[in-house]
Amino acid sequence: MTSSKTIQQLLAHPLVASDKHFKLDAKERHAQLVQLINEHNYHYYVLDDPILPDADYDQLFRQLVDIESAIPELLTDDSPSRRVGAAPLARFESIEHKLPMLSLDNAFNAEELRAFDQRLKDRLREDTDSVDTVIDYVCEPKLDGVAVSITYENGVLVSAATRGDGASGENITENVRTINTVPLKLRGSGYPAVLEVRGEIYISSADFEQLNATAAAKDEKPFVNPRNAAAGSLRQLDPKITAQRPLTMCVYSTGFIDYQTSPRVAKNKLANSHIADSHYKTIQQLAEWGFFTNTEVKRLDNIDQAIEYCSVLAAKRPTLSYEIDGIVFKVDSFLLQAELGFVSRAPRWAIAYKFPAEEAITKLNSVDWQVGRTGALTPVAKLEPVFVGGVTVSNATLHNVDEIQRLDVRIGDTVVVRRAGDVIPKLARVILAERQSNAEIIKVPSQCPECQSPVLRLEDEAVTRCTGGLLCSAQLKESIKHFVSRKAMDIDG
Repeated sequence: MTSSKTIQQLLAHPLVASDKHFKLDAKERHAQLVQLINEHNYHYYVLDDPILPDADYDQLFRQLVDIESAIPELLTDDSPSRRVGAAPLARFESIEHKLPMLSLDNAFNAEELRAFDQRLKDRLREDTDSVDTVIDYVCEPKLDGVAVSITYENGVLVSAATRGDGASGENITENVRTINTVPLKLRGSGYPAVLEVRGEIYISSADFEQLNATAAAKDEKPFVNPRNAAAGSLRQLDPKITAQRPLTMCVYSTGFIDYQTSPRVAKNKLANSHIADSHYKTIQQLAEWGFFTNTEVKRLDNIDQAIEYCSVLAAKRPTLSYEIDGIVFKVDSFLLQAELGFVSRAPRWAIAYKFPAEEAITKLNSVDWQVGRTGALTPVAKLEPVFVGGVTVSNATLHNVDEIQRLDVRIGDTVVVRRAGDVIPKLARVILAERQSNAEIIKVPSQCPECQSPVLRLEDEAVTRCTGGLLCSAQLKESIKHFVSRKAMDIDG
């Protein structure tokens, strides 16, 4: 780790482009800054233990950018300035996965998990003639995000791709570089010449709520759930937009590996395709190389312990800072994985246990129409309070008139409420069998509920708008909020 004395020297004596020896000193200073800032980013974003005050970090980062601006050839693939975002792309190129990114079979209850375990034991018994085999499992939260693949060459990030169809995906390298929990250069030593890691990119619950609050303040369309927000952020053609989104990358496995040394292959038939002899040890090694890994990952001795863990994690689920929709079970031993093999689209040695959907039944009492900055009218369902997904829900978005018509929902209906992505309350469906004869059709206002100006819906829009402009008190209020917001004039107070 960089000493405090060195840090103070870097802060006290920044290089200036006009200095006589600037070019001679710049290369060494650049290397020092890259190492120090990457070290801080790892401690800040992965370990949650920063080593620099924000003001010092900002000053050192400015030094780095100034050097790279003056001498562009010093910009390296592992420079933290890469996280700011590269130039916009015209389109996403395709990347072929060297090893397929397969899907997983699902289980929905304990009986199906026991059947999965028995199938594995039966297959191993056929192959090895052993009387019985106790299988160790690694159980890990199934993050509700976007699966990606990232490749490192000699410890430096060189490419990243979406899962796509499993055989190939979209090249999202420049966008992934902006994610602070993704190391641009691996820590330590001993990593393969070529290392592909796989994981999930997601947005935490708190960050998602803040993201939508910001969108609402700007009268922009909110994201439906954290997964959609993460997917949309990764597919921005302008990496600078991605850099503004609060994305996190959590690794859960490796893909293609090449040590490019024959002795490893000679020692062990798995040595050149794995970095350890088990999945759990692999996760531990990846953490040592600087990757963010999930602290809820458990290695368990048998299927009974694994099933018990389902109940433990389900109870803990409401307190997690991120959304999960299940638990992934993996055979820990890579030798056993190799013996079990694959079916056409999935490994035999892994399965995804899916949590039951979190829904509740309640009654729709009324619909309010909220007016945003641009005059957009958004229908909000007012519900009998109901407990779902760990919170009491009394409001749910209906999005727009098209959604009301699609659901065929009426005031007085008995409805099913779901916390979409376990975050945004959403009206999922109507229980038509319980509809009463006096259920009231939801009428779109002909006048703005705030200023009584006429409302208008253009043919090519799903949104109904108030025509009052700034004469509408709601639009005026939201416009002022937008004007003073951080993304506009950034006025404190």
